[in-house]
Amino acid sequence: MRGTGPTPGELLEVALAVARDAANTARSMRAEGVSGITTKSTRTDVVTAADRAVERQVVAALRAIRPQDTVLGEEYGDSGGSNRPAAPGSVRWIVDPIDGTVNYLYGLPQYAISLAAEIDGVVVAGVVRNAATGAEWTATRGDGAFRDGQRLRCSTETDLGQALVATGFGYDSGRRAHQAAVLAQLIPQVRDIRRFGAAALDLCLAAEGAVDAYYEKGLAAWDLAAGGLIAAEAGLRVAGLAGAPPGPELVIAAPPALFEPLHARLAELDAAGGP
Repeated sequence: MRGTGPTPGELLEVALAVARDAANTARSMRAEGVSGITTKSTRTDVVTAADRAVERQVVAALRAIRPQDTVLGEEYGDSGGSNRPAAPGSVRWIVDPIDGTVNYLYGLPQYAISLAAEIDGVVVAGVVRNAATGAEWTATRGDGAFRDGQRLRCSTETDLGQALVATGFGYDSGRRAHQAAVLAQLIPQVRDIRRFGAAALDLCLAAEGAVDAYYEKGLAAWDLAAGGLIAAEAGLRVAGLAGAPPGPELVIAAPPALFEPLHARLAELDAAGGP
């Protein structure tokens, strides 16, 4: 980042203000009843009026505070209106307005606003706020991760057989079948599996050691940006398979002692394969 640009701490302050207001909107709209329900990639991939409204609110707030920045959101894509490369040192915000929309639809208290700031392709600040409970996780690159002001350290578990592992599933039925086959072979070799239905929150739970590790295929940038930084800053190794960066093919977030054995097993099971 260039010396004349914003610091990660300054960007985090912006992210916090915007995400807190957005979380209030999501929670209020949930209390009024979920409406405007449509689907995206499959019949089970839902989007609500609140998803769209919250993203519009976030984009408007960011434009008011930092009009020169661009925004990449789950519902409306790239607000920059161009595929041209960003200028060096420019800021791009990455937002998931409601991560865990199915939980939101059913009234389960596991849905979050995820907002991250990226400079030159590197996420430097992020916040994930559980809109249902108010729990809040933050990180700035190089300065650690925190939950509600308390510094986070990931699990110290070293035995994969004793590891509580979180994961998630895609919306395509073929992908679900492959992921279920992987899970069926993995579960005898770990303590147990947890599936909460919100990737950003899964990464935050791994960051604080509430689960020991997490993996999933199919994450988009808005699923990973803030939560991935929080996980990494809490000491987790966050990567894909065989040296690949974390991304749609696979994300593994695990303490250093667990990463290699979990990675090896997931590679054997072709966790990045399938539809």
